[in-house]
Amino acid sequence: MATTCLKNVLFNRRLTASSIKSSRPSYLLRPCPAAQTRWSSATTEPRQPDADGGTKGGPSTQRYIKYTSESYPGIKRDNKFGKLSKAHVKFFKDLLGAQSAVIDGVSQDATDDLEPFNSDWMRKYKGHTKLVVKPGSTDEVSKVLKYCNNNMLAVVPQGGNSGLVGGSVPVYDEIVINMSRMNSIRGFDEVSGTLVVDAGCILEIVDHFLAERNHIFPLDLGAKGSCHIGGNVATNAGGLRLLRYGSLHGNVLGIEAVLPDGTVMDDLSKLRKNNTGYDIKQLFIGGEGTIGIITGVSILCPQRSKAANVAFFGLESFDKVQEAFRAAKSQLSEILSAFELMDGQSQDLVHAVTAKKRPLEGQYPFYCLIETSGSNPDHDSEKLEKFLEHVMGEEIVSDGVLAQDETQIQSLWSWREGIPECLGHWGGVYKYDLSIPLPELYKLVEDTRERLTSVGLIGDDEKHPVVGVVGYGHMGDSNLHLNVATRRFDTEVEKKLEPFVYEWIAKRNGSISAEHGLGLAKKAFVGYSRSETMIRLMKQIKDLYDPVSRITPLLDCLMTNYTAERYHEPI
Repeated sequence: MATTCLKNVLFNRRLTASSIKSSRPSYLLRPCPAAQTRWSSATTEPRQPDADGGTKGGPSTQRYIKYTSESYPGIKRDNKFGKLSKAHVKFFKDLLGAQSAVIDGVSQDATDDLEPFNSDWMRKYKGHTKLVVKPGSTDEVSKVLKYCNNNMLAVVPQGGNSGLVGGSVPVYDEIVINMSRMNSIRGFDEVSGTLVVDAGCILEIVDHFLAERNHIFPLDLGAKGSCHIGGNVATNAGGLRLLRYGSLHGNVLGIEAVLPDGTVMDDLSKLRKNNTGYDIKQLFIGGEGTIGIITGVSILCPQRSKAANVAFFGLESFDKVQEAFRAAKSQLSEILSAFELMDGQSQDLVHAVTAKKRPLEGQYPFYCLIETSGSNPDHDSEKLEKFLEHVMGEEIVSDGVLAQDETQIQSLWSWREGIPECLGHWGGVYKYDLSIPLPELYKLVEDTRERLTSVGLIGDDEKHPVVGVVGYGHMGDSNLHLNVATRRFDTEVEKKLEPFVYEWIAKRNGSISAEHGLGLAKKAFVGYSRSETMIRLMKQIKDLYDPVSRITPLLDCLMTNYTAERYHEPI
């Protein structure tokens, strides 16, 4: 039953009782509360409690990060790989020239300088690299890879290091190829909307560039302030706009990449139609860098919408969430650009960390954020008003707020985008990025929470490693983010989570990785989502492009996918 009579004006028009069934009360959406800053980066260290137990102030001092080689003792360094020498370092310095292009820990102590490249933002993975190289062009990437291939030196390409599966940092002494110096926007055609950029361009910077030209990048992520376009493409990142604009498989027009032996693959087409043989670029989109490092991307960017609206709802059950989603698809159709799901526990934890005023007066088991974007403000407002009348009048939604301006839009989005960072506040987070048939999307969260509670792992004090189990994600894509917030990474928790989560997904023909990739975290579990035939075919493609992978494992700009030859496990 609807519990709150909302008391304000929607688009300066009141929703009267006559516009809803006569047996229903009249519902009016109130304005959003005071704005908060929208989260724009996933790279900030999660906050830790201060001396008096509070959480105010900036990020805390980083806690000890266990080496990945210790956490994964089954992963052994292959002795066939060469070891770095001063001669190798000299080659890279002579090649790249700029002093800032090489961080040398081989001939000198550079521990502090290497630390950001050796560890991930979640503080779960840490490597032993002694050398970071930052090529500034496709030609330099080619020469770096050719030299590494000839000298049997292992590499880990790295972009914004905002990955969630341990793929953007080394395990042992692999050379980190950081793409940050390749950050040029090569060109933009305002007629066709075709953009060509270097792989090291930061997503948020590119989107701002497009905004000045009345266009929009077809991908939006919470980590937009640090993630790189090349890594986004290499992992086929989904994000917040997929419901409206589709995946990168459809938006990317062309790719420039460097193969393991240094060969440059120039397929940087700007054409929407090119039916001349195999569409090779598709292998690099979501391929996680296993067959080459992406250095340039050509992508189709849509016109930026003139009218944008965001509403934030509280709902009493997941059944109500599904009803709201069906209504949104039916009544908002072409202007619906996002439909995000957050459970009550995720919002409770965001509130506990940030102390922000909640958007709604009451608290609910589920929340949804709906965004519309179109070209006609009056048309969009009319459609949204009718939708709101329906979901409020039919008591699908219990309470809600509607943003009145851009500042309030950012404020409401912060309650969704701030979840990942806030969950790391207590120490660590086990993250699962899953595709599940929509009717069962939230059941996994309930089953996981019950499983950990039944063995006494969840509690309010340090004796219990788990703070809480939450679920949120992209309702429009059937993509659930199952997150287990912990005070510390704990083997007992891991044993209860894996392979339980993957077995649960396999029984429902879901995917163990909807948009984050496999990386190190999931490489051993790919069989839960892919058949033996599919794995064999992927292995054959890998061998075709990288026949020397026994000695030169090639990784992508954001995620690492260690190969079967290196670790004797499925790819």
